[in-house]
Amino acid sequence: MRRTLLSTLFSLALLWSAGPGIASPGCLALAPRQPMPLEASPQSASVAELRERSAPLSAQLTGRDLSAHRLVFLGDSITQGWDSDLWGMFWGEWSPLNLGLWGDRTQDVLWRLDHGQWPPSLKPDLVVLLIGTNNADRGSRPEDTALGIAEIIRVLQARAPDSRILLLGILPRGEDATSPERAVNARVNELIRRCGDDRRVIYLDPGRAMVDAAGHLSPRVMADRLHPTSLGYAILGGALDARIRQLMTR
Repeated sequence: MRRTLLSTLFSLALLWSAGPGIASPGCLALAPRQPMPLEASPQSASVAELRERSAPLSAQLTGRDLSAHRLVFLGDSITQGWDSDLWGMFWGEWSPLNLGLWGDRTQDVLWRLDHGQWPPSLKPDLVVLLIGTNNADRGSRPEDTALGIAEIIRVLQARAPDSRILLLGILPRGEDATSPERAVNARVNELIRRCGDDRRVIYLDPGRAMVDAAGHLSPRVMADRLHPTSLGYAILGGALDARIRQLMTR
């Protein structure tokens, strides 16, 4: 009995301290595998293209003391595209930093984190992570996308161990519930919600606020059924506001 307990504790310690490619301590429910899929690796199909589109953000971060930023949003174009007035109205009191980048998939975020876009001075109270819908675009399996998100969590916890992570479920896309990406992203959400422990990683699915009771997504909310309009961002902000305020004032 004692030997079994010691073995279990040792295994957990290894998972906690291991390097890249091992499951995040905050997401042990998503077991790693070897080799890790592309979605869970810091690489891109076109590193040159990724380097080019991330260059403006890199220039914004380089050489700056980022310690004043208590709140960070990390993700793709849905994060990058926040309406500036709403951004300030909802989050301005916490000196928020937007690390969203159009076109990003899970592997692109991992590459950016590995290449200067999480400088050592960045130690926020809370990271809001929303990523994965572009993986559905490119044919990634939900299990691989979910593992990529788990790996992002692991990297964030290594870089900023005192920060909590608000992990958002991928938002609905397509006109209605029959849209093919809906089922893919719903499966990813089903998997990543297991990463939440309500302590270091808190899972929240704001997507339900953006569709009607039948699952229809209005063009007033997302004109292209993917990217929020100003109304869409207002709805999204409203869905996040209470939880973020709670986490920022703990």
